Amino acid sequence: MDDVPTDRDLIAIGLLRDPVRRALYGLVVEAGGEVSRNQAAEAAGVARSLAAFHLDKLVEAGLLEVSFRRLGDRRGPGAGRPAKLYRRAAGEVAATFPPRTYETAAHLLAETVEQAGADLELQAAARRAGAEAGRRIQAEAPAASGHAPAAPGTAPAIERILAARGYEPYRDGDALRLRNCPFANLSAEFPALVCAMNLSLLEGLLEGIGDAPEHAVMDPTPGRCCVAILSKDNQN
Repeated sequence: MDDVPTDRDLIAIGLLRDPVRRALYGLVVEAGGEVSRNQAAEAAGVARSLAAFHLDKLVEAGLLEVSFRRLGDRRGPGAGRPAKLYRRAAGEVAATFPPRTYETAAHLLAETVEQAGADLELQAAARRAGAEAGRRIQAEAPAASGHAPAAPGTAPAIERILAARGYEPYRDGDALRLRNCPFANLSAEFPALVCAMNLSLLEGLLEGIGDAPEHAVMDPTPGRCCVAILSKDNQN
């Protein structure tokens, strides 16, 4: 069941109003792993002491987690103190006003679809929804930019589209992988149902954009979305 936002959630969201703090949080998220104070400060263009202050505030709010590890190869006396490293926290922070319980409705719908054996119907609906969204995005892109329509599959970039939908895409060689699953809680309880729906949704999105040079494939890996976007030349 969805819960009313806690004071901790509200405080955490409020902390991100500060532009430096928000930038540091974004840098840690984009790193996809552990980030030191020095790395964060250099990337954000701020002093190490200021970066440390903001990073620790994000830890207190539950947005980041810390670990300690020596970064160099030296061990024993003279090796120095372990570095304090930051990574995104596993938990979620969310708030709606007035309170809404969308996740409860999603859980009930997923349970009903699974019990009714309507997996294929859900996948077909997801593919249609993705295709409609892709066509709409492609049609709106020229109007927003003031330029002539782009060649199919070239604009808007698939990375921007997926980022706007919360997938947090990043390049891994020829593959476009998705660091975040927007349906994580639901997919943890109904993995086969929700991951297949997600794949169909992204297949439809690519189809709607036009002659996209990529295709969506199932690529389940712990800690990231179960779908990856590969070049059509890559059939793995």
